[in-house]
Amino acid sequence: MLILAAIPLGNPGDASENLKGAITTSKYIAAEDSRKFSRLCSDLGIVYNAKVISFFEGNEIERLAELISILESGNDLLVVTDAGMPGISDPGYRLARAAVEKKIQIKVLPGPSAVTTALLLSGLPSDRFCFEGFPPRTSGARQTSFTKLAQEERTMIFFEAPHRLLESLTDAKAIFGAARNGAICREMTKTYEEVIRGNLEELENWARSNEILGEITLVLEGYDPTSKSYSSQDLITLVLKEESAGISRKDAIAEVARATGTAKREVFDAMVTHKSADGLG
Repeated sequence: MLILAAIPLGNPGDASENLKGAITTSKYIAAEDSRKFSRLCSDLGIVYNAKVISFFEGNEIERLAELISILESGNDLLVVTDAGMPGISDPGYRLARAAVEKKIQIKVLPGPSAVTTALLLSGLPSDRFCFEGFPPRTSGARQTSFTKLAQEERTMIFFEAPHRLLESLTDAKAIFGAARNGAICREMTKTYEEVIRGNLEELENWARSNEILGEITLVLEGYDPTSKSYSSQDLITLVLKEESAGISRKDAIAEVARATGTAKREVFDAMVTHKSADGLG
């Protein structure tokens, strides 16, 4: 059985009894960092007798055959990362995929996740959200990535390195707008946990004037389609576009009103103005 186990983000007290039991009874453990894993066990007051196999981003692919061989030989394999859940911006997905293909049973020991912890700490809508991992490292690629998310209506969650946070916030402000709300969640569950909430202008100013240390999760508000203002000409253009696709004017007006969050009467009035101007021409 492949066992994917959630590890505390910082506070050892968040470790489940299932996790502690799995660590003490496993014969094989794939750990992202063996030293951090040993330190966690020490903090938990438990002893492990397993063979610990290094399993991190740099060797994930080359380790797959060895780990699958352990599972196919009838042994359980416990997979742990430095913090949070395996496979979420950490090694684990490829191994789980390979296990599925080999029809090997998979078990998950649920627990801490930086994604959902930050989402709740942010105070932003949590009914619908998406996790985007780490933004690209270069500004050009980052802006391209953010542009693709410009009209994403779900709350967005990112991981970011401390030394790139300011650059990411600057690019986010340029693409999403200074008024877009967000939250910087730093060192969650640890001694110096800190949550900074505000719009992107305020978050950028905070990052510019503070030394950024620790693990960072950035949460950004989704796009609100009703927040965009449309001029009469914008509405006319959209209605004409709908009409060119073969839709009646009445239905085109209704569709544009729905899509833009504009009152149907306002769209209708814009088209009356357009018709009058067209007649004068």
